[in-house]
Amino acid sequence: MLITELQVQRDAFTRARIATHPAPALAPGQALLRIDKFALTANNITYALAGDQIGYWKFFPCPDPYGIVPVWGFADVLESLCADVPIGTRIWGFLPSASHVIMTPQQISGRGFNDGTAHRQALPEVYNRYARTNDDAPELQTIEDARCLLFPLFTTSYVLFDYMEDNAYFGADQVLIGSASSKTAFGLADILHRHAKGKVRVIGLTSPGNIDFVKGLGIYDEVVAYHRLALLDPAIATAFVDMSGDGPLIAALHRHFRAKICANIAVGITHWEAERSKRPAEGAAPSFFFAPAQIIKREKDWGPGVIMRKAQAECMLIAQRAQTQLTISRGNGPQAVEAAYGAMAAGKTPPSAGIMLSLNADEAV
Repeated sequence: MLITELQVQRDAFTRARIATHPAPALAPGQALLRIDKFALTANNITYALAGDQIGYWKFFPCPDPYGIVPVWGFADVLESLCADVPIGTRIWGFLPSASHVIMTPQQISGRGFNDGTAHRQALPEVYNRYARTNDDAPELQTIEDARCLLFPLFTTSYVLFDYMEDNAYFGADQVLIGSASSKTAFGLADILHRHAKGKVRVIGLTSPGNIDFVKGLGIYDEVVAYHRLALLDPAIATAFVDMSGDGPLIAALHRHFRAKICANIAVGITHWEAERSKRPAEGAAPSFFFAPAQIIKREKDWGPGVIMRKAQAECMLIAQRAQTQLTISRGNGPQAVEAAYGAMAAGKTPPSAGIMLSLNADEAV
């Protein structure tokens, strides 16, 4: 049997190829999973851009100079030499953009397992945990696509909200969210809208073409186009949450707010074609937000699993509303996946699109 992969050139993330190789024989304790479907979002492009910096290329290695971009999706056990994870087990989690994957299930329970493959043990555990979904509640089973498309992003949104709450919003009176049409951005805005009323105002920054979409979400106190930054009051203490990675935009914000930028939190890179930011002369220096670090902190503060249960509850709330804003597009087979990745990397995928894919040409997705 062949395993098909979407492989991305690590130093030129817009270039990708389809590659195949024979599936190796299973060792005792391993399982072969067939990847049923996965989501493709701008977040996956961030994984590619931060692949070396954060370590995303390490999860599913392939020969240099290529890497495999991780995705979130569902897979089914096709073959198993692990008695506690039988054929037919369905899981959800962090997967390669591939047709199949081999895992070594460990820490197995009725709720799921960890992939104990040796090279993954030094990587953040939150990405190594897989949820068993065969016995999921009906409300989860009916939103599988939303779970792939939105739950990973809205989990980041919740953990980011908790990070800001944990730090008293760094003394800010308003939160300015760049690339406000992105799913992680409007997930954060939704949570702030419900949990931070009276603490901070929430302003969305977006391109002129996305103004109507962002305003239609009804969760931002104000929506401003990038070219109209001068309309914002520069005297207000501001926490900037940067989903764009757009260096010139960040520089313009620091020139406008100067020392009133009390936090500059880099989360994503939706404007990946833009020049990267440099350390500003005034205001808080950019700092990259890494959700697993806040999760580890809250595991110590609140106990194991608490923050992820809170995050999942928030994900359910936001996803039920947000999926009505999405138009799901489905593609199966190598050509469809390669084309969808190319469009996403070129910035041609609108924020209202939800892309669901499978590298198995006979999948229904």
